[in-house]
Amino acid sequence: MLVLMAIEDMLADLGCTSISVAGTLNRALHLIETQPFDLATLDINLNGQRSYPIAEALSAKHVPFAFSTGYGEHGVDQGFGHCAVLNKPYTEYQMLAVLTALVAPNKDCPPALAA
Repeated sequence: MLVLMAIEDMLADLGCTSISVAGTLNRALHLIETQPFDLATLDINLNGQRSYPIAEALSAKHVPFAFSTGYGEHGVDQGFGHCAVLNKPYTEYQMLAVLTALVAPNKDCPPALAA
């Protein structure tokens, strides 16, 4: 919970005005169905469940996202290897760089496509 609060603080410091947080797969899927998102970061492991169904739901809505993980780029599987990855622990500067790349025109990291 403390890590989540630190991430929320980082996002607020970067100027994000609307931040939604989900600690479970079901909560995240509910949020995706009920509100719009400009972009998202996904922890690979949500209380023992992989977040790939969330990545697929975001992809279906064309929402760009990055994975946040301590597993590194090699920990991302199921056809999402082309997605941006924030390696834990990361700094506010690293988060800003990844989020900027996700929303930049002609970005190198397109929204993920479901496998």
